[in-house]
Amino acid sequence: MFTSSRAVIHSKVRSSSAKSIIKQERKLKTYIIFLKKPEGMMSAKREDVDSWYRSFLPTVTTSSSNQQRLVHSYHNVVTGFAAKLTEQEAKAMEMKEGVVSTRPQKIFHVKTTHTPSFLGLQQNLGFWNHSNYGKGVIIGVLDTGIKASHPSFSDEGMPPPPAKWKGKCDFNATLCNNKLIGARSLYLPGKPPVDDNGHGTHTASTAAGSWVQGASFYGQLNGTAVGIAPLAHLAIYRVCNGFGSCADSDILAGMDTAVEDGVDVLSLSLGGPSIPFYEDSIAIGAFGAIQKGVFVSCAAGNSGPFNQTLSNEAPWILTVGAGTVDRNIRAKVLLGNNASYDGQSFYQPTNFSSTLLPLIYAGANGNDSAFCDPGSLKDVDVKGKVVLCESRGFSGAVDKGQEVKYAGGAAMILMNAESFGNITTADLHVLPASDVTYADGLSIKAYINSTSSPMATILFEGTVFGVPYAPQLAYFSSRGPSLASPGILKPDIIGPGVDILAAWPYAVDNNGNTKSAFNMISGTSMATPHLTGIAALLKSSHPDWSPAAIKSAMMTTANLTNLGGTPITDDTFDPVNVFSIGSGHVNPTKADDPGLIYDIQPDDYIPYLCGLGYNDTAIGIIVQRSVTCRNSSSIPEAQLNYPSFSLNLTSSPQTYTRTVTNVGPFNSSYNAEIIAPQGVDVKVTPGVIQFSEGSPKATYSVTFTRTANTNLPFSQGYLNWVSADHVVRSPIAVLFA
Repeated sequence: MFTSSRAVIHSKVRSSSAKSIIKQERKLKTYIIFLKKPEGMMSAKREDVDSWYRSFLPTVTTSSSNQQRLVHSYHNVVTGFAAKLTEQEAKAMEMKEGVVSTRPQKIFHVKTTHTPSFLGLQQNLGFWNHSNYGKGVIIGVLDTGIKASHPSFSDEGMPPPPAKWKGKCDFNATLCNNKLIGARSLYLPGKPPVDDNGHGTHTASTAAGSWVQGASFYGQLNGTAVGIAPLAHLAIYRVCNGFGSCADSDILAGMDTAVEDGVDVLSLSLGGPSIPFYEDSIAIGAFGAIQKGVFVSCAAGNSGPFNQTLSNEAPWILTVGAGTVDRNIRAKVLLGNNASYDGQSFYQPTNFSSTLLPLIYAGANGNDSAFCDPGSLKDVDVKGKVVLCESRGFSGAVDKGQEVKYAGGAAMILMNAESFGNITTADLHVLPASDVTYADGLSIKAYINSTSSPMATILFEGTVFGVPYAPQLAYFSSRGPSLASPGILKPDIIGPGVDILAAWPYAVDNNGNTKSAFNMISGTSMATPHLTGIAALLKSSHPDWSPAAIKSAMMTTANLTNLGGTPITDDTFDPVNVFSIGSGHVNPTKADDPGLIYDIQPDDYIPYLCGLGYNDTAIGIIVQRSVTCRNSSSIPEAQLNYPSFSLNLTSSPQTYTRTVTNVGPFNSSYNAEIIAPQGVDVKVTPGVIQFSEGSPKATYSVTFTRTANTNLPFSQGYLNWVSADHVVRSPIAVLFA
């Protein structure tokens, strides 16, 4: 249709010109153009600014002027626009007065019945009740869209949106309501933001979904589904296509529109590789947002367990990693020697016998059948037996089970690959099966080799809560240190991100209930809206807190221990470090009463950006005004008033200062408690800070001195400020490179 239409349009042009125009169109790419707004445009009307933007576009004299060159106009978080240009046109535009930079758009990618309870949020009690469940707060979600008719977005019991709300709904009038107050598509402007992927519906309902009774998934996880801030309003901005790819020109347009609409919190479960902040549209848009008092929560990325794999590293963003929850869909493996191992499976048959059956390792003959890939068991006698398979190979877990079933096996035990560690997931198997950890798989192998007649069965126990080693760090959660800014410890925090049940646009469990469908998926994408929702609760509870204050409250009160009271571990049960969990696992109730906060105003970031070595033009792109670093007091990264410390310590001592603000009882006294990193002496001056009604702020300094050479690449510790009622914790990361 488009090709024939274009041919008709260009039939009015001489054939040589038509070929030239078509060739040019094929070379068009979307560029983001950042501008310096003249003094005379500061208070200009929107239409005048748009006209000024269009004046930068190439002059088109042919009928191709019908083509829409201007893609987006930005008015709030940045000054500039996105347009379709050739490479030559983009270079020519850079020479025009007022143009700061032009660059091609980048493509980023998208990265519950129980989690409120796991986070300590209880209906009609405590912080959840005190915060009014986020009432009056507007959460903007930038993602793949939304299934507006899902009951998670019902407005039963919801108040009207605040008077400040200026957004609009591109769905019909019956789909938007007092819960879903805004719905826009920046990916396809003017079209309804229908979610044909599922990711956006899932994240939106996690952050602020309404109560939905009777939620379940394949007969498990039965309960009432609810988001973290169920009385908060939702505004949806579709910035991604159905495959989860998101152009940063659309992301920037979504952030720009959301700020103008009046959102309080922005949630972005998407991101790209580490790049300088002045090239990162999310970092640039987020800075514009925090200047307007909007909190921004972003996913850390799913490139773990490798180091230096983070997305969204800017210090004005909350960078969120992922951990497990205390819920399993239990499928316990029982061996003939009475040893048992807790695995998981969504397939929970009620008629599978507990009688022990012969147990066989599929790779006992040393061939590739160990992985139970399709066709691999045709020459292996597995009929009527429990088959131990390995999760490597070229097929998925369900396909491996299908191969065991085809070959006549009675059940399957699937052991994790070593790289996946000891975090198991519940798969939708086609036969009785259990996914077990790598360590447990090795133990089962050892049992098989220890006896001439190994036996096993699987006991299906359904949904089990209270797993004591939760939360664990998810193996996929991206790790630091930050590449863009090593002097800022990232990620900031972790939250629930493994096997999260939330709303979905269509049924996936064959129950036919497309109106109230749910799905269970994992990722830092799932952890991010949990922290978004908590930020909304804190905004409702403390409307005068800045974005930095909200972030500080969450970071300094985060948990370092699991439900069993022991230190949080990773998926291999090894201790985690601060480059993997940041400050720890979020504790919403403690965050509501942090005692002290580390506040940062937008202008405080300018000396920090100068200290990164960015030139004046680059910093101007971020802060959207002229900056001259030689006239500013440049500071090292670690001097920013951040709630954590990250430094590269050589032979010379390093001293940094912090200013804390008392948000607890007026007359309070805090003592410094130091857990020094190995090989480092830490001195805090003063060792005691006191507050009174008229003096809510205090400044202290910390000096780090290397005391011994160590072969460790880094060392970690903590600085705690302890009062009678509070412990305000800051993690310390020291690199020795």
